[in-house]
Amino acid sequence: MTNLVDRPTSSRGDRRRRQLVDAGIALLGREGWPGVSTRAVAERAGTNPGLIHYHFGGLAGLHAAIFRRATELIIGPLATELLGAPDERAALETMRSLLARPPDDEQAARLAAELIVGAMRDPALGEVLRDELRLARTQIADRLRQLHPGWPSARPAGVATLIAASIDGLMLHYMIDGALPVGDALGAVGDLLEGGA
Repeated sequence: MTNLVDRPTSSRGDRRRRQLVDAGIALLGREGWPGVSTRAVAERAGTNPGLIHYHFGGLAGLHAAIFRRATELIIGPLATELLGAPDERAALETMRSLLARPPDDEQAARLAAELIVGAMRDPALGEVLRDELRLARTQIADRLRQLHPGWPSARPAGVATLIAASIDGLMLHYMIDGALPVGDALGAVGDLLEGGA
C-alpha cells in the first residue's frame, strides 16, 4: 500500500519528481539521451528506480518531463529577455549580448543539442518541443502586436516565426562553429531595421 505522503500530489512527491528530473537533466547534459536510463537517474537521485514508474509512469514519462524542463532552461531565459525588451532594437542588443559571447556553459549547449536529437528521434518528445516553440512564437507575436498595433493581422506571427527560426539557426551554427560572426549577423539585422542596405 502506498503512503499518501508519497503520492504525486503531495509536496514530498513534488520534491521527489523535481529531484528525479534534475538528476535526468544532469545526465542528459553530460551523457546525452543514452545516459538517461531508469537505473542511472535513480542512482544519481539516490532513490529507488521504482519511483520513476510511480511518479512518471515509466522512463518515457520521465524523458518527457526532463525534455520539458530542459526546454524551459534553454528557451525560457532567452524568451524572457526578448519579451522584456522595450522595442526591436533593444531586443536585438539583447540577442547580441546573449549570443555573441563565447559559450561558457557546455551543459547548456549539450542540452540544446540533445533537445533537437530527442525531438527528431522520439515523436512524443518532438511534440513537447513543438509546443514549447509554438508558445514562444505566440508570446513574441503578442509582444509585436503591442509594439505595432497598426500591422496587418498576419504580420506579427510571420515576424515571430522568422525571429524564432533565426535565433535557433544562430544558436545551432554557433554550437558547431564558435567563431561564427554572430555580432556581424545581428548588426546586419540592425541595418535592415533601420532601412539600410
